[in-house]
Amino acid sequence: MTSTSSEQRPFQATDLGTLAVLAWSGENPEDEKDMPFLLAYSLGDTEGGPEATAEAMRTLLDNAGLPLGGPVLDGARTPSLPVSLLVQGDQAVVNMPHLNAQCVVPPEWLAAVKQRGHAYFMATTRAWPDGTPGEPVAEEKLAEFAGAEETMLNAAHCLLPARSLR
Repeated sequence: MTSTSSEQRPFQATDLGTLAVLAWSGENPEDEKDMPFLLAYSLGDTEGGPEATAEAMRTLLDNAGLPLGGPVLDGARTPSLPVSLLVQGDQAVVNMPHLNAQCVVPPEWLAAVKQRGHAYFMATTRAWPDGTPGEPVAEEKLAEFAGAEETMLNAAHCLLPARSLR
């Protein structure tokens, strides 16, 4: 039996291990305004380790039609995009098929998302055991991981319109 690209592989959220979402903002050199970023990654803490969590994340993203390495999908121009962002209070909630992930966001992130109306979301297959949820991450460590070619090429990239409860 041959597999086709439209054939979905089985996915189980437990195969991701601990899934984390991290929020930060940084200046976009193109317009010198802050861009709000969200990064979703696994700690790689399943029985199969980082390789197993990478495969699970790859399956999740592939089944959702989110390509790795680009292009950047614009949720405002792609209403069928299966990823959405809800901002409520100091929380960002990313909804995808099979999972919802949330994180506390800093005030500067909220200001940036309010100004832009969207956030740059990256979901990477690369595990980051040092990015423990709830623990502060040094700016250098975040830049080293999030900006690494291996992280970027093995990630889906989206601009997600920020929605809120009314």
